[in-house]
Amino acid sequence: MRRSNQSSKPAKEPKGDKLEFDGVVQEALPNAMFRVKADNGLGVLATISGRMRQYYIKILPGDRVTVEVSPYDPTRGRITYRHK
Repeated sequence: MRRSNQSSKPAKEPKGDKLEFDGVVQEALPNAMFRVKADNGLGVLATISGRMRQYYIKILPGDRVTVEVSPYDPTRGRITYRHK
């Protein structure tokens, strides 16, 4: 007897509970980590997103960036965009 290919589980939807804000890179740390000071005063330890790493986009101290953080741990995040 063959099983059908359709799963009884619903398809996973991406979670939309990420917070995004702009900030300035304060310090470059080892392992592609950066200390970012957000416009709202929050300090975030951030890493480069995969797409930025793929296209060799360089981040330097003083650069203005967009950071995406999780509401569960707002002290760590991901740099998703470097402003020109």
